[in-house]
Amino acid sequence: MNVTSKQVAKLAGVSPSTVSRTISDHPSISAQTKIKVRKAMEELGYEASSSTPTIQDSKTIGVILPASDYDAYENAFFLETIRGISLFCNSKQYTPVLITGSTNQEIINALKSMSIENKLDGVILLYSKEEDSVLEYLNSEGILYIILGKAKRNTSETIYIDNDNIAASREAANYLINMGHERISYIGMDTDHVFSADRKAGYMLAMAEHGLPVNPDYIIELPLFPKTDAPEIRTLLERDDRPTAIIVCDDMYAMVLMQIAAFLNLSIPEDLSIVSFNNTAYARFSVPQLTSIDVNSQQLGIEAASQIINHIENPSLLATKIIVPHFLVERESCAPVK
Repeated sequence: MNVTSKQVAKLAGVSPSTVSRTISDHPSISAQTKIKVRKAMEELGYEASSSTPTIQDSKTIGVILPASDYDAYENAFFLETIRGISLFCNSKQYTPVLITGSTNQEIINALKSMSIENKLDGVILLYSKEEDSVLEYLNSEGILYIILGKAKRNTSETIYIDNDNIAASREAANYLINMGHERISYIGMDTDHVFSADRKAGYMLAMAEHGLPVNPDYIIELPLFPKTDAPEIRTLLERDDRPTAIIVCDDMYAMVLMQIAAFLNLSIPEDLSIVSFNNTAYARFSVPQLTSIDVNSQQLGIEAASQIINHIENPSLLATKIIVPHFLVERESCAPVK
C-alpha cells in the first residue's frame, strides 16, 4: 500500500500543504518543521513522485488583524500600518492579503484555506498577545511569521517589529510630572495585549522614580474596541480625588475619555490633561488637539514587510528584532496642574 502525504502529515503533526511545501523546500516553512516532516517521510518510507504538487510562486503575505466583532479599521493605527506594508510589498512585487474575523477560529480557518491552496508565503500579525491560538497554529504548521509588537514566547526564534513602549510611556508620564501633576491615571487594554502592558509598566516606572504613589483605582483596562459610554472612565472622573492627568494607550480611547469629560463639564486641559498614543487623525482633529506619542505607524508596517520578505528570500537568516523610534508631539491637551 502506497504511503500518502496525508499519512506523513498526520505523523509529523502538520497539514498536508506543509508536507508539500517541505518537499518543495519552500522558505516559508521553518527548518525545524522541515526536519520533522522529512523524519516522518523517512519513517514511513514516503517518496515524493514527480506528480507531487509543488508550491506556486504566489508571493503572498497574509496580514492578520486582531479578531473582533468590531471593524478593526476604526482604529487608524491599523490603517497607517497596513499602508506601510502595502507600500513596501508593492515595490517588491508581493501581494498583501488582509485576514480577520470575529473569532480566532475564523482567522485560523482562513489561514488553513490559503495554506491548502499554497497561497501563503508568510504572515504579519498586527498585534501581540500573551495567549493567542492563531500564533499557536502558525507555530504548529511551521508557517513563517512576523509579529508587530514584542514577542512573549519563543523570543529568540521570533521575528518582531516594535517600539520601546516602556520608554515611550515613561516619557509621557515624565512630561506630565514635570508640569506638576501627581495624581496621574493610566487607561489601556487588558494586559494580555503586550504593548499595553509595557505602556502601563512605563507609567508605573516613572511614578516610582519620582516617589509618587500609584493608586490601583487609577488604572483602567478596557476591551480592544471600547464602548463610548465606558462606565469605568466615568466612575474615575467622578471621584472626589479624580486624577488631574491621564495617559491613554490609544488616541481612540482618548476620544472616549474626552467625550465623557465633556459630559461631566470637565475642561481639557484646565481640569484634566491628556497624553495619548499613536498620533493618528483623532489626535490632530480633536478639540483641543491631543498631545500624543507618535509611534511611526507607517514605518512599523514598512519594517514588518521588509523583514518578512527578507526572511522569505533568505530562509537561513536569524530572527531579527527591530525597534522603531517614537517621539512626543505636544499640542493643547496638557497644561500645568492648577
